Amino acid sequence: MQANNFDVRGLTSEQVQKARDKYGINQLKYKQVNGIWHDIVSLAQEPMIILLLVAAAIYLIGGNIGDAIFLAFAIVFEVAISLYQDSRSRDALSKLKEFSQPNCKVIRDGEVQEIKSEELVIGDSVMLEEGSSIPADAEIVYSNDFSVNESILTGESLAVLKFSLKENNQIFKGTAVASGMAIATVTAIGNETKLGKIGKSLESIEEEKTPLELQINNFVKKMVIIGAVVFIIVWLINYLHTHSVLDSLLKSLTLAMSIMPEEIPVAFTTFMALGAWRLMKLGIVVKQMKTVETLGSATVICTDKTGTITENKMTLAKLFVLSTQKTSNPDDNDQLNDEERDLISVAMWASEPIPFDPMEIALHDAYTKLIDNDIRPQFQLIHEYPLGGKPPMMTHIHQDQSGKRIIAAKGALEAMIEASNPLNHEEKQQLEQAVENFSKEGYRILGVAEADFIGDDFPEAQQDFPFTLKGIVAFYDPPKANIEKVLNDFYKAGITVKIVTGDNAATTAAIAKQIGFKGYDKSITGDELMKLSDEDLQKEVSKIQVFTRMYPEAKLRIINALKKNNEIVAMTGDGVNDGPALKAAHIGIAMGKKGTEIAKEAASLILLEDDLSKMVEAVAMGRKIYTNLKKAIQYIISIHIPIILTVFIPLALGWLYPNIFSPVHVIFLELIMGPTCSIIYENEPLEKNLMTKKPRPVTDTFFSWKELATSIVQGLVITLGTLSVYQYAVAQGFDEAITRTMVFTVLIAANILLTLVNRSFYYSIFTTIQYKNNLVVLIIGLTMLLMAILLFVEPLTHFFGFEMLNLSQISIAILTGFVSVIWYEVVKGIKRLK
Repeated sequence: MQANNFDVRGLTSEQVQKARDKYGINQLKYKQVNGIWHDIVSLAQEPMIILLLVAAAIYLIGGNIGDAIFLAFAIVFEVAISLYQDSRSRDALSKLKEFSQPNCKVIRDGEVQEIKSEELVIGDSVMLEEGSSIPADAEIVYSNDFSVNESILTGESLAVLKFSLKENNQIFKGTAVASGMAIATVTAIGNETKLGKIGKSLESIEEEKTPLELQINNFVKKMVIIGAVVFIIVWLINYLHTHSVLDSLLKSLTLAMSIMPEEIPVAFTTFMALGAWRLMKLGIVVKQMKTVETLGSATVICTDKTGTITENKMTLAKLFVLSTQKTSNPDDNDQLNDEERDLISVAMWASEPIPFDPMEIALHDAYTKLIDNDIRPQFQLIHEYPLGGKPPMMTHIHQDQSGKRIIAAKGALEAMIEASNPLNHEEKQQLEQAVENFSKEGYRILGVAEADFIGDDFPEAQQDFPFTLKGIVAFYDPPKANIEKVLNDFYKAGITVKIVTGDNAATTAAIAKQIGFKGYDKSITGDELMKLSDEDLQKEVSKIQVFTRMYPEAKLRIINALKKNNEIVAMTGDGVNDGPALKAAHIGIAMGKKGTEIAKEAASLILLEDDLSKMVEAVAMGRKIYTNLKKAIQYIISIHIPIILTVFIPLALGWLYPNIFSPVHVIFLELIMGPTCSIIYENEPLEKNLMTKKPRPVTDTFFSWKELATSIVQGLVITLGTLSVYQYAVAQGFDEAITRTMVFTVLIAANILLTLVNRSFYYSIFTTIQYKNNLVVLIIGLTMLLMAILLFVEPLTHFFGFEMLNLSQISIAILTGFVSVIWYEVVKGIKRLK
């Protein structure tokens, strides 16, 4: 942690504890929804639960106590499963919330510490710097060119300068530091802050549903409407036959239950929440649930260079002094002359007194190592021009007690040349040659300048100082060891990678070439990009992979142009200036270690380890979740069709046994299907071909006609199997109990095999059986055990209206169920051959 050079002691550990006991933690607390009670109330409004309650009531009124008790048990079981799934989702989300808590720096016991923002207490001395979010209301006690963006409170987008003077020293929770640094004493936390008091209105804001969620909800609503219509038709048919209101209601409720696909919304919620939890275990914090469903379709990743492609471990590698036109290595301490030492000194004075940028840390380290007389304690920073301009530069003015000043600036070489006294022809040539040599090596270069100025009426713009260019400092930031593999993984997955950096073209190209980056030899600068029309830019962003000398407006235009080209855009960033582009991207990715709090707030994902390889894992996880959710829903559709038609067709066509199933049979099937779709399929591993496919197009809907057709055909073939066994049993003269038992056995056998076959719509069952998923064995084993109990334990066999089958009957039922599903393996084989 950086040093405390401000003579501020802060609170002691004992004072912190006393303040926490008295005022609590720094957390906004609004009206909390009672999780379990809220879930129970919501479940009571679910169509399936309502149908079960009505059926149980009818059985009770009709004197069928056993059936009523079974349905009551089914209601409890259904509610228990739903509560369990909801609690898993809630736990996953609460862990995510805990992980995404912002951090802040405080001075306690005289030392700078990094803590979670919610651990702040009243009286704490909090350190704030550019890019951080203000964690509590506070009063400034020390500041340096400190400005704050208060738009969250005032709506005003321009940053406001703040000082330690009484009339302008208040800062507020939720606002953002636009420039400079400050130390402030915390005056209010949690709900007592200005934001906390305004934030009560947040209670009424509901989270917007995602496109996928809307598609699924619309599908379920349509099925509910169809169920209601069919319910009325079936009730009328039954009533005309029996003239019994209760009996007709019971039989029509059986069909209505079979139509309700209530497992689908449960599966969606479970998959998204547990997907986010699995990503968190990989070191990826998901801030927005919708990101989980978008991840798998990312087509372009725009990545920064420094700290993402490179290590972000800067070392001062080379020096070029303009006055001597000499290049030197700062490691050769004994060989350095006064001009070279002076260049290092000026570059250090142009840096923050307490450095946090890797280049500035390297300059301070070099100064400590190479300069014999350290005069830093004698000087104070009296004025600062924060990093700004296009290309950017920054200026610091230091002064000692005698009034001696050091005015030092550093920044992009183009900016330093523009701001300095004109160079002669020879100086320009030497400078260009040095830049070319450094860039070929992949060095990152900064121009360094110095100025003299008398008086306290400093210019409004830093460029107005009479600067003299001192030379160039060059840094080396090596590429990460794994970055070449990461790029190849993206390329294999059909994802385009673009470098968007503030560095110059030559340095970026050199590093890009080293790591095997595709398209390293062609680039465009931020200024060139801003001159393009929207139409031309849309064409250029498709062709160019390297974007250099970029600034916020240019980055934002790149993202928006890619989006107009129907790309799904992921963007990595860590600085304040990345905020707009991170927010605009479909998937904003902030770095957990070096990222500013502003970048983390704007992003939808945070990589805790600043490792781009985690994005490969995130994309794989996104694709896996989306594919497994599709498998689950296709399974639900396929197995619902035979249940619906097996109940409806014998009744509608007036077959010998018109009411082959009652509500108890349908609810038993529902209880088997729920865990299968939302537990087995959620736990399925990534299929090996998923990361070699191109991302799915943004225009694709979740329910494509091809996939729906596959599920419908699977369902119809299983129906053919159930109804064939029905007719076979009737033709053999079997009674209703045996017919029912055989038909039910066909459905259970088909359900078990469908679970296995639909684990992949490409690979064979012999491949998928090797997938590691212990829940498959558990759930299928449990299903087989329950079915055996129903067939061979006399009281239960009788309760369900079954009859014990002989070997021939049970073999025909199981074989029919097997054949009605296994045919799809032939379709998969043809797919693989193609």
